[in-house]
Amino acid sequence: MAIRAEYLGMSLQIDDLDHENLEYFRHCAAHDFHLQRCEECSLLRYPPTTACPWCASPRARWVAVEGKGAVHSYTEVHHAIQPQFKPFTPYMVLLVDLDTQKGAPTAHEALRVVGNLATPEGTLAGPETVAKIGIGTRVRMVFSDVTEGLSLPQWTIDESAAQPAKPWRYRD
Repeated sequence: MAIRAEYLGMSLQIDDLDHENLEYFRHCAAHDFHLQRCEECSLLRYPPTTACPWCASPRARWVAVEGKGAVHSYTEVHHAIQPQFKPFTPYMVLLVDLDTQKGAPTAHEALRVVGNLATPEGTLAGPETVAKIGIGTRVRMVFSDVTEGLSLPQWTIDESAAQPAKPWRYRD
C-alpha cells in the first residue's frame, strides 16, 4: 500500500512498487530500526535496495539493528530551501556511523544513516542543541511520527554515552 503524508509542510510519497522502502518504513512506524542483511555475504546495507552493494545478491532478510552511533558528518541548515522549514532554522542533517558493522567490509567503511537532529521526543532540535553537535558526538535513534504507517528515523544526543570533550565543528 502506497504511503502519502506531509511532514513540516513537505509532501512525502512512497509508491506501491517501492517494496524495500515500504518495508523499511513499516519497521520505523513500529519504532523498530531494521536493515537488510544479505543472505550471501551477511553484510547489512543502507539505504534499502533490491540487491547487495557488496556482492550483488538479491537475497536479503530484515534484521533488527541498534540505532546508536557517532556523527560522521553534518550540515547545519540556516537558509531553508523548503519555505515550510524556515521557522525551524537552524536545523541539522546528520550522517551517523552506526556502531553496528563499523569497519566492514573494509577498515574505512561503516553503515552510515542520515536523519535530522531531533529532541528525544522526535521534533526538530532547537538552536541550543544544534550548537552542541559536532563530528564524533554520540547519538541514538528516535522516531518522528508523520502519519499512520510512517515514522521518520531521526537522531538525538545519546545522554547515556560518553561524549567527546569538544566535538569537531565546521567554522561558523
